[in-house]
Amino acid sequence: MKVMVIGGGGREHAVIRKLKENPAITEIYALPGNGGIAADAVCVPIGAKDIASITSFAEANGIDYAVVTPDDPLVLGCVDALEQIGVPCFGPRAEAAIIEGSKVFAKELMQKYGIPTARCACFDDLAEALQYLETAPLPTVIKADGLALGKGVVIADTREEAIAAATDMMRNGRFGKSGERVVIEEFLEGPEVSVLAFTDGKTIKPMVSSMDHKRAGDGDTGLNTGGMGTVAPNPYYTEAIAKRCMEEIFLPTVAAMNAEGRPFKGCLYFGLMLTRDGPKVIEYNCRFGDPETQVVLPLLESDLFTIMRAVTDGRLDEVEVRFRDGAACCVILASAGYPGAYDKGFPLEIPAELRSQVYVAGAALRNGQLVTSGGRVVGCTAVADTLPRAIDAAYALADRVHFANAFCRRDIGQRALRALSED
Repeated sequence: MKVMVIGGGGREHAVIRKLKENPAITEIYALPGNGGIAADAVCVPIGAKDIASITSFAEANGIDYAVVTPDDPLVLGCVDALEQIGVPCFGPRAEAAIIEGSKVFAKELMQKYGIPTARCACFDDLAEALQYLETAPLPTVIKADGLALGKGVVIADTREEAIAAATDMMRNGRFGKSGERVVIEEFLEGPEVSVLAFTDGKTIKPMVSSMDHKRAGDGDTGLNTGGMGTVAPNPYYTEAIAKRCMEEIFLPTVAAMNAEGRPFKGCLYFGLMLTRDGPKVIEYNCRFGDPETQVVLPLLESDLFTIMRAVTDGRLDEVEVRFRDGAACCVILASAGYPGAYDKGFPLEIPAELRSQVYVAGAALRNGQLVTSGGRVVGCTAVADTLPRAIDAAYALADRVHFANAFCRRDIGQRALRALSED
């Protein structure tokens, strides 16, 4: 079978590596892929949002199955377009991808169906938003309605910061159309947990939980990034909490989407906060998380392609989704300056014997040499029997990967280790 994977980051590299384990797959194309992915798939220089070119390529090359992973093409209807030309896909149609594409939609869905989340108010008028902020409890959270590359959320500690954030989004167009509407919600406290789940719109099967590290600096300091590392499983996510999430959040979300006439098929990501009042939804994503995928899929023992096809065909209840015991840790090596301005074009050296553990996110091939081309350059992932061993192995791996302006957080997994020591 010929399989096409849309996207070009570390998440897509992890997905492609896992798909390669299925012997029925004879060819994998990555659109656009990257210099590192080129070692595992045929990279095609077509952007992930170029839906017309994606469908034309699928038709011309006899693609049998497509995996659409990034948020933008899902929200833009890439799955819809591919299905219209007869290509089965893993990923939600646009009508369901709105669960990530519009935070207003997601909040109203949760409010309507009693799914636990932060109290909030939604606005499309700046004057009304500013009036609300005059008395909103602090700190407060302001979110742009649409996709904003993970940067459309501001936690405001003061009223002045809150007013500035709302004005920046709604009047100054900081996030374009994505910021024309905003959600203003209460600030929740507690451990954060990421749970990715396979669902075919009827059955939902969660993957192993994980813990992301969003801030650029050690001790959760500095600017928010796309994620500087992850560990799995998340020790805060106990069996009791998992059971409660299934009953109060996961199953009700699938049912709510069906009730709205927007059945969700694909990977549904739950960003959760474990508050004193119980687990609550911070956000939904309509796809695999990045870099959560880089620790979750290495722990997956079941065949990914078999699961994906079962999701597409509505047969998820017929297949096993099994994860190995143990733990995984991913350390991101990024370009100095990220998530702000950074230099690129530096040679990237990955020892040959370690390449199977390194997922390339931001690198290009130049005359046969990998060179850096992005902020997050590689994810170094290790799997071990225990979390401390996985963390140590991931850092040992990261220390052997080199490029001129590399930096990483040196405390990935430390919060998880403290949680384990408290048990």
